[in-house]
Amino acid sequence: MAFTRRSLDIDVKSEQERIMNFIQKHVRSRKKDGIVVGLSGGIDSALISILCVKALGRQKVFGLILPEKESNPVSRKYAEKQAKRLDIDYEVIDITETLESFGVYNRRDNVIRSLFKDYDDERHRIKITLPADILNNDTLNIFTLQILEEGKPLWTGRLHKRDLNRIIAATDIKQRTRMVYLYYYAESMNRLVCGTTNRPETLQGFFVKHGDGGVDLEPIAHLYKTQVFQLSKELCAIDEIIQREPSPDTFNSYVGDEEFYFRMPYEMVDLLLYTWENDVPLAEVEKELGLTEVQIKRAYRDFTSKFNSTEHLRKLPPSLM
Repeated sequence: MAFTRRSLDIDVKSEQERIMNFIQKHVRSRKKDGIVVGLSGGIDSALISILCVKALGRQKVFGLILPEKESNPVSRKYAEKQAKRLDIDYEVIDITETLESFGVYNRRDNVIRSLFKDYDDERHRIKITLPADILNNDTLNIFTLQILEEGKPLWTGRLHKRDLNRIIAATDIKQRTRMVYLYYYAESMNRLVCGTTNRPETLQGFFVKHGDGGVDLEPIAHLYKTQVFQLSKELCAIDEIIQREPSPDTFNSYVGDEEFYFRMPYEMVDLLLYTWENDVPLAEVEKELGLTEVQIKRAYRDFTSKFNSTEHLRKLPPSLM
């Protein structure tokens, strides 16, 4: 079948049934009493919570909302609204104190101060981004740190690998801390922890090992982001979440998924990732998407680089077994 922009359209009813059967099978086969899901206020966790309720019933789905002092306040608001719409039991736990005990903020801020000595976490906000618009800019995945004051850029500098690694290592503790809480509740309730990672995130390594990637089942890891939106709209996720731009929500200022990692809108990520995975002839891709061969190959190089460099995240640790 020839590739078109509609190639990622799905039969919502049959896909819903397939995922529900998957959830039911794994809960039943592992003799568990239900699901625990982390509700982030984003589209992926909203869809998972809806599908789990449809598959198991609301009494068997428990939501955990785990904000911290740098979370966008609307994340908690939207997550609670989604939980209330589904009428599921949920709990809100602020993990700031836990993160402070690990030294998460201090470790990260010490790196930032080594680059910008006047950084003040009360007065300033940070953004970490990749170069924009990969299709039209042949640039490497070199991250930039930006310091903001009252919403305006104050300082910008390139993040060298050592500094980037130290900042990300500290930040990833946020995801790993959330997973500790999720597993505490899941094990105490004899339930499974349900993951919320989608296909682009899985293939490109946009998740944290033993964090949001450390779960018992991943019901939507086969779905492209645009397919997540297709299902979410049909299954009535709240409007605020459907309209919200995806973001990792891990820094003290807003950074979208596009500017932090993918370097193009999700619609284009999905279409090009699909053609990359399925070896669609370049001529078809050029014609359907209105891109040049050079632009397509830029995207493919980026996909290949991220896929290869994050391969270890998708596999069990090597062993001699």
